[in-house]
Amino acid sequence: MSTTKPEGSARERLLAAANELFYEEGVHTVGIDRVIERAGVAKASLYSTFGSKEELVRAYLLQRAEVRQRRLSSRIAQSEDPRERILSIFDLMGELTADPKYRGCAFVNASAEGRRDEKSKVSQVCLDSWVRGLFIELSRDAGASDPEELGRQLVVLYDGAAVAASMERDLDAAGRAKAMAGALIDAQTTADPDKARSSKKTVRATK
Repeated sequence: MSTTKPEGSARERLLAAANELFYEEGVHTVGIDRVIERAGVAKASLYSTFGSKEELVRAYLLQRAEVRQRRLSSRIAQSEDPRERILSIFDLMGELTADPKYRGCAFVNASAEGRRDEKSKVSQVCLDSWVRGLFIELSRDAGASDPEELGRQLVVLYDGAAVAASMERDLDAAGRAKAMAGALIDAQTTADPDKARSSKKTVRATK
């Protein structure tokens, strides 16, 4: 637990405290008073800045969404090959899940804690389709026969690996997800998957 008081404006300090506490312990477990104490601001500052705890949670998740987008965009930009761009996302996940401070996907966690109400502002942030859209776009670039379906399948692997790494501390989850992702990509980008598998077996046999 950090003992250093966040610096910056009241908004920045509240978001820094919320990010630390909400991610470590959960958005419903942590009360407003603890966030205020960690941020070192008056309670009035929280309500004048965000208006409610729900808005603070929403702002916390939006901030994490922006960080995730920048991180993923930066990683895929390192490769020009469409297939490798997709697989690099799972490499990044492997790096993140290896961090002892990893507590799973903040959006999955917040969604699991919250009420099943699509009108909830927090639920709307958790249902953000940016990652799905990214996978679909990359699948289209890779020449997938059905990029929409492949993109959705890749999201299942992405989210599943995040949950496995968090709940089971399975540090190999991202690697397994990457291998499965590669197989799914190949199945949709190879004209004759059976012929491709046969060719691979022949190559191995002649080595």
